[in-house]
Amino acid sequence: MQHHGAILHNVEGCLDIIAGDFGWGDEVFLSFLPASHAYEHSGGQMFPIGLGAQIYYSEGLEKLASNIEEVRPTIMVVVPRLFEVLRQRILKSVEKQGRLTNYLMRRALEIGAKQYGGSLPLRDRPMELLLQRTLKPKISKRFGGRIKAMVSGGAPLNPDVGIFFHSLGLTVLQGYGQTEAAPVISCNRPKAGIKMDTVGPPLKNTEVKVAEDGELLVRGELVMKGYWRDRAQTERTVVDGWLHTGDVGHIDEAGRIVITDRKKDLIVLDKGDNVAPQRVEGMLTLQPEIVQAMVAGDRRPYLVGLIVPDPEWTAEWAKANGRKVDFAALAKDPDYHRAISAAVERVNKDLSVIEKIRRFVIADEPFSVDNQQLTPSIKIRRHIIKQIYGERLDALYNKR
Repeated sequence: MQHHGAILHNVEGCLDIIAGDFGWGDEVFLSFLPASHAYEHSGGQMFPIGLGAQIYYSEGLEKLASNIEEVRPTIMVVVPRLFEVLRQRILKSVEKQGRLTNYLMRRALEIGAKQYGGSLPLRDRPMELLLQRTLKPKISKRFGGRIKAMVSGGAPLNPDVGIFFHSLGLTVLQGYGQTEAAPVISCNRPKAGIKMDTVGPPLKNTEVKVAEDGELLVRGELVMKGYWRDRAQTERTVVDGWLHTGDVGHIDEAGRIVITDRKKDLIVLDKGDNVAPQRVEGMLTLQPEIVQAMVAGDRRPYLVGLIVPDPEWTAEWAKANGRKVDFAALAKDPDYHRAISAAVERVNKDLSVIEKIRRFVIADEPFSVDNQQLTPSIKIRRHIIKQIYGERLDALYNKR
């Protein structure tokens, strides 16, 4: 049961970020997420109203790029999956533009990584000036040319994705929250120092502390009154005014919240090792061959994966290898499987022993809201996917 005071608390906290860190002007929002979702309801509707902003509504993912250029938003409230899609599209677009553009992109990412990690070395400053006059204005134009910030929430953002956009001159703020908190609890702020592996300091008038077991607890006007007609669950979730988030993490030296795990999503291997699946899945979906992924392995000796190949990459691979673009047939094609396996192995090189994906199967179709394998905020529904693919994932452990 969410109350008006909680929503107003969120609006006030977000206003404080815009006014304090960016300057409050004539703001324009482009709404992309379902209006019924708490994140969009507060961040994409009530917050813009509080700013006196204009709100435009996207025509869908396929038309989003053209909608951005048409609307020229100053602020966008989106989910990590959208950033991953935009990143892939930018990279593919740059690949087709010749050696010079590819060189500039490579240098932009190298310099951006250095800037993120500290001050820019003197030897890189001439190149940064060149990038600010060539590549970066072109990227900015694709986002309308006046974007102040893109706010990511609803699920963890892979830090590499955030650094990618930072390197191209776009400000990405990762936020954190849940429906029970109206839903925004915290958000990165430039004045506090943006770190992509954190979700920033708590909103104004919001208390956050860490319980003995590492769970994050939240208190303030933003906390719900309770679950509708479920007193027992309410009493387990809100104790002495503190909302028990179910998320595990800590608060860094600058007061920024760091989320490390989700209590109920943790995979516990058969020898007791804990693995956070979202980190591994996020790394998989950064590969050009993979558009979606889910890993499993609870009470098993190692992780296995369910992979959704990228349709555009698949079409290019099929053309280059003399195959028809038939996803069902390709899933059984040994050469196609080896090409996907190469992407998985690239990810495995950057993972610890317990995080490595030893075997995988290819999904029948992409995860979507329509087939109930994604939530409206584009998070995977693990229990639904496990019902569909459970037997095939279990069979991976019986292979020699």
